[in-house]
Amino acid sequence: MRWITPPGWPGNLLALAGGATTTLALAPFDIWPLALLAIAIFYLGLRELSPRQALLRGWCYGLGLFLAGTSWVYVSIHDYGAASPALAAFLTFGFCAGIALFFALAAWLWARWLRRNDAPVSDALAFAALWLAQEAFRGWFLTGFPWLYAGYSQLYGPLAGLAPVGGMWLISLSLALSAALLVNLPRLLGDKPRLAAALLLLLAPWGIGLALQGNAWTASKGEPLKVAAVQGNVEQNMKWDPAQLEAQLNLYRDMTLSSRPADLIVWPETAVPVLKEYAEGYLKVMGRVAAERDAALITGVPLRQSNEHGDKRYYNAITVTGWGEGTYLKQKLVPFGEYVPLQEVLRGLIAFFDLPMSDFARGPADQAPLQAKGLKIAPFICYEVVYPEFAAGLAAQSDLLLTVSNDTWFGTSIGPLQHLQMAQMRALEAGRWMIRATNNGVTALIDPQGRISAQIPQFQQAILYGEVQPMQGLTPYLQWRAWPLVVLCSLLLGWAFFARRRAARGLSPQAA
Repeated sequence: MRWITPPGWPGNLLALAGGATTTLALAPFDIWPLALLAIAIFYLGLRELSPRQALLRGWCYGLGLFLAGTSWVYVSIHDYGAASPALAAFLTFGFCAGIALFFALAAWLWARWLRRNDAPVSDALAFAALWLAQEAFRGWFLTGFPWLYAGYSQLYGPLAGLAPVGGMWLISLSLALSAALLVNLPRLLGDKPRLAAALLLLLAPWGIGLALQGNAWTASKGEPLKVAAVQGNVEQNMKWDPAQLEAQLNLYRDMTLSSRPADLIVWPETAVPVLKEYAEGYLKVMGRVAAERDAALITGVPLRQSNEHGDKRYYNAITVTGWGEGTYLKQKLVPFGEYVPLQEVLRGLIAFFDLPMSDFARGPADQAPLQAKGLKIAPFICYEVVYPEFAAGLAAQSDLLLTVSNDTWFGTSIGPLQHLQMAQMRALEAGRWMIRATNNGVTALIDPQGRISAQIPQFQQAILYGEVQPMQGLTPYLQWRAWPLVVLCSLLLGWAFFARRRAARGLSPQAA
C-alpha cells in the first residue's frame, strides 16, 4: 500500500491532512466517520517506516490536527493578547508544533518497539492501546491538554452508548481498534479463523454501543428544579476594567431581578469581576434576593486567601448564596490564561503574558461539592470540564453537574462549540444533568444522554430557563473510572513489546 501512504514528504503531507480531517469529525461539524478515516491514515502511514521516519510522520499528523482544531488559539493571542498578526501566528504555530510531539512520540514508540506487520489482529489491538495511552498521557503531562480526543466524535454516533461504561476513553479505544482492523482486513481474507476474530472485534463495540444507547444507568432523585442561567455577554476588553465594574454588577442584578421564578439562579465564571472580599455586601444583598425567591444563587467570583505561611493567594472560584452554601476553588488552571509558566522570564515580554487575573493558584484536591436546595452539585470552572477522570471524581459525589465558563476568549471561532461538546460528554459519562452557564455562550442545559434540552444564542444578553432533574446512582464509568482500560492497555502493550522482541530473535510466536 505504498501508493496510499508514500514515503517521504508525500506521505507526511497526507498525514498532515489526515490530522486536520479529525476536526471535521468533532463539533461543530460532527461528521463522525472522518474520525475513523483520520486514525486509519495515521496507522497505515506508519506501517513501513523506520522509527526516525515515523517520528516525523507522527509529528505531521499532530500538527495538522492542532492547526485545524485549535485555530482559536490565534484568536485568544491576537484579539485579546494584543499580539500582532505575525507574532500571534508564530506563537500559535509554536504551540501546535509542541503539542504535536505527543503524536511524534507515539509514532516513534510504535515503529521502534511495538509494530508487528506479521500479526494483523494483534497489531491492531496494540495500536489501539497505544492510541489510548497517547491520549491519556497528553491529558496528564505538564497539567495536560485534553482537547480534540477522537472519542468526542461519537457524541451523536453509534458508539455513544459506550461512554457511561468506559467513558470517552472506551470510545477512543474502539475507534482506534476499528480503524486498524479495517485497514488490516484485506490481509486476512485468506485466513478464515483470524478473519472471523477480526470481524468480531470490529463489530462488537459498534453493536454494544448501539444496544446501550438510551440506557438509564442512573435514577431520578426528588423533584425537578427550575433553572435560570444568566448570560451577560460582557465584552472581554470591558470585563476587568474598574470603570465598568458597577455596570457589570448592575447588569447581573437587574437581569436576575427581572427573571422568572427559579430554584437555581446561575451566573457564569467571574460574573462578579472583583475579589469576593470587596463584593461581600453585593453578594449578601443578592443572597437575600435569592432567599426571598426560595432560590440558590451560584456565581463565579475570584477570591483571595492566605496560606499557612501567611502569603496571599488568588483563586478562581464559584460560591453559593441564598438557599445554599459552599465555595469551590478551581483546580485545573489554564496555562497563560490563569497562570504563566516560567513567569519570571515571560511576564512583560508581550501583553498576552500579562493578562488580567493570570496569577491564580490551584485549589485543593479534597473539596466537597456545592450545596444548593438540599442537593450536591459538582462544580467545574471552564477548562476543568474537559478532563474526563477529574470530572468523574467530582460527578460521583453529586446529584447535578454544573460548569461555568467565560468563552469570550474564543471569539467567534469553533472553540466554544468544541468546549460545549466536551461538557455534553461529561453529562453522558456521569448519567447526570448538567447546567452550563457562560458569559457569551453556549449557555445550555444538558440531559443525562448528553443531549441539549435547552440553550440560548451566543453573543446575546439573555436568560436560559428550563428544568433539570437530580440523579442518583453511578454509571460503570463513575464507579470504575479508567482503571479497567489501564490494565487492558498495559497488557496489550506489554504483549506487543515482548512479541516484537521474540520475533527479532527469531522466536516469534504464531502470528495472530
